[in-house]
Amino acid sequence: MTIIAIYPGTFDPITNGHLDLVARAARLFDKVIVAVAVNAGKTPLFSLQERVSLVEQAVSGHSNVIVTGFGNLLVDCARQHGASVILRGLRAVSDFEYEFQMAGMNRNLAPELETLFLTPPEQYTFISSSVIKAIAELQGDISSFVPDCVYQELNKKFTKLIK
Repeated sequence: MTIIAIYPGTFDPITNGHLDLVARAARLFDKVIVAVAVNAGKTPLFSLQERVSLVEQAVSGHSNVIVTGFGNLLVDCARQHGASVILRGLRAVSDFEYEFQMAGMNRNLAPELETLFLTPPEQYTFISSSVIKAIAELQGDISSFVPDCVYQELNKKFTKLIK
């Protein structure tokens, strides 16, 4: 039996914390789908196509990881890809309440899906896409927090915005 996990997120942009979770999931599951969300409730810096491309570049070393964009319900995307596990990361206690609520709703919508929470190593608990963008916008060094492809694209985005 093949076990497929889906790891959803906006990934605007993907960080080394996200990549740590992907690498660990790639060891635990037969296949991992990194599902990049449209998320109409947010105004992303990168377009959906840019985010999918950056994630594809960042996870290219994992043969059992694929990337897809999605704009429908997560449970529907999971079903389309044959996933039985929704993977979520918990950086801090503050993440728990929201993630617990979403896990409950997803269980109600799709009882066949299990939600699994993974916690990051300590060096990634303070990293978030929002913080990374804020530092990059002010020309701070984010090179140790994101893959090189993201570092290059953030430099391009904020150089264009500043000029």
